[in-house]
Amino acid sequence: MPRRHQSRKHASIPDPIHNSILAARFINSLMQGGKKSIAQRALYDSFKIIEEKLKKPSLEVFSKAIDNVKPDVEVKSRRVGGATYQVPVEVRAERKVALAIRWIIGYAKLRHGKSMSEKLAEELIDAYNNTGASIKKKDDTRKMAEANKAFAHYKW
Repeated sequence: MPRRHQSRKHASIPDPIHNSILAARFINSLMQGGKKSIAQRALYDSFKIIEEKLKKPSLEVFSKAIDNVKPDVEVKSRRVGGATYQVPVEVRAERKVALAIRWIIGYAKLRHGKSMSEKLAEELIDAYNNTGASIKKKDDTRKMAEANKAFAHYKW
């Protein structure tokens, strides 16, 4: 962490089609090897699939899915007197979104068979419906934090 100046947050440029900063962040996380156009195509194709399946606006489904996956608490390791404790801490707003995006992309990649746009659409639909692997990950982190609530006083 810098001692003199706080590092500035870079202003994100919204994506060209939906004019959404959240979609732009998702595209940047989905991108591999600097190939942004491929990441954009995967996300926009998944939006088309979502609109066909749910008959709802895809951006609305997308933002609701991200909101459903956002974790409230997580555990961080703290070393106190030779022992390492898993201390539950609340998650900052920026990190909530970053974790939700990371989990959705990660579990979409783990799905078998189809193209990335189809896997991403299925994972987003599952997250929208509060089912699927990314929701399970959120619940697991919450359960881990609740199980270690006794160590909350080590938070600093």
